[in-house]
Amino acid sequence: MVTAIVMVQAERQRIPETAEALAGVSGVREVYSVTGEWDIVAILKLSRYEDLDDVVTAGLRRVEGITRTQTMLAFRTYNEALLDQGFGVGLDEGQQQR
Repeated sequence: MVTAIVMVQAERQRIPETAEALAGVSGVREVYSVTGEWDIVAILKLSRYEDLDDVVTAGLRRVEGITRTQTMLAFRTYNEALLDQGFGVGLDEGQQQR
């Protein structure tokens, strides 16, 4: 399982609609509105690395209101307890490296 974190800047007046649209994109597991330089954070869970192109390049670019994105890949989970609290970032339990 591949986990990607996509930070999104959106048109200010369209942040709620943009976040809702992102939540409907295949592969997007969680969407958060956040403070700071970025407006929205989307957590992607994909079965293959190659799926990033379909989801990020093709899928997210179709969402109206996005002005800029930055994508990061997670490669290790350090605190399993945080995963149970709803902000799961990293690999699934069976694939964690210790």
